[in-house]
Amino acid sequence: MSSVLDREIPLSAIEPEHIDGEPERVRHIRSQAAERFNALGWPTTRLEEWKYTSLAALASNDWKFDRKLPNDRTGTSPFGEKAAAELMFVNGMLYANRASLANEHPGIRIVPMREAMDSELFAQHFARYADYEKHAMTALNTALWQDGAYIEIAPGTVVEGFIHICSISGPVKEHPVMTQLRNLIVAGRGSQITVVETFFGAGPYFTNAVTEIVAGEGAVVDHYKYENESLDAFHIGTVQIHQERSSNVTSRTIALGGGLVRNEINAALAGEGASLSMEGIFVLSGRQHVDNHTVIDHVAPHCDSVELFKGVLDENARGIFDGRIIVEPDAVKTNSRQTNKNLLLSETAVIDSKPSLEIHNDDVKCNHGSTIGQLDEEALFYLRSRGIGAEEARNLLVYAFASEIVERMKVPVVRETAAGALFLRMPGRMAEKLGRTEEVIN
Repeated sequence: MSSVLDREIPLSAIEPEHIDGEPERVRHIRSQAAERFNALGWPTTRLEEWKYTSLAALASNDWKFDRKLPNDRTGTSPFGEKAAAELMFVNGMLYANRASLANEHPGIRIVPMREAMDSELFAQHFARYADYEKHAMTALNTALWQDGAYIEIAPGTVVEGFIHICSISGPVKEHPVMTQLRNLIVAGRGSQITVVETFFGAGPYFTNAVTEIVAGEGAVVDHYKYENESLDAFHIGTVQIHQERSSNVTSRTIALGGGLVRNEINAALAGEGASLSMEGIFVLSGRQHVDNHTVIDHVAPHCDSVELFKGVLDENARGIFDGRIIVEPDAVKTNSRQTNKNLLLSETAVIDSKPSLEIHNDDVKCNHGSTIGQLDEEALFYLRSRGIGAEEARNLLVYAFASEIVERMKVPVVRETAAGALFLRMPGRMAEKLGRTEEVIN
């Protein structure tokens, strides 16, 4: 018998959101995307790519924007003054712009998306990579996006420090609130940049975010997505990466919060000699549901990719890793490795792991693998025999499992924040974690 969460929910058609003064091209794209979403509808478990995740509970709500400017709200950045530049959004509306100092550099432009639509590079790249024709949630975002960050780095420019895009969400009394955030990052030839996206919130709400990253020839891009939202929240996020010749991109995803989360990370290695490192960690408890869906498309020859995702699941949580590596016919000399490792801390936690390779030529080196296991009883016994308590020994092993990814994070404040959040997810720390979340919001 199918669950009520597997039913298709009838929906009314959406209308595109328009911003005063937006170019005709953007207006046309919005209208096209609205038509596509109305044709596609909300994804259901009948689709292979969504077979493990039902959005019926999300689709059954009447989500609306909070259109009030957030003057009466307070929001505290988790990174304070440590970022070189920061744009903060509350329920999708710009709350704080701390990018003026960085914008004094002639090779750096960091502005809200609403202010970027006059840019030639914006017109060249906006909505070109995240496919709203095939993907309903991308179409929904493309039709309705409110604001976001536009980051343009000139060729040869090296950005010191990191740029922070912060999204804080929360409910309003009148109706269920949604956020449609859109970001576009364009790194010119030979440039270097680090961008950190963070998502926080309290109470029930719906976030649908799309980030497009364009790495020009020889560019180096380090991108972090840190999601630690309310356990009552829905989060759908897409990161779409396009790489030119000899570019180097590192993508790191940290998923700790949210009741139902779907992270899509897609990369196209379109230039010869491009390299990609894609890493992710998801730590779940309670009845959390986090779906990680990745696609790495090797289009050009002599490209390298390494993918590692780790999951830690406790209580009744469910996690999904659905990763696909595609090697196109012309992508000879491809070198690609894909690994998913999962740690189950309870008998009722569930993980669905589906790594896959799709290879269309025979001159490649590719492998993939997946492991699912529990804590090593011998390691627990060893720690207990050294006078360490049962709970502390368990936590040490869990942190050791996750730290392989955490310790490789190059931005100290992100590394420390992720490590602290992992500590708060350990048994007996949930109350403290919830208190920390409220501090961020208030």
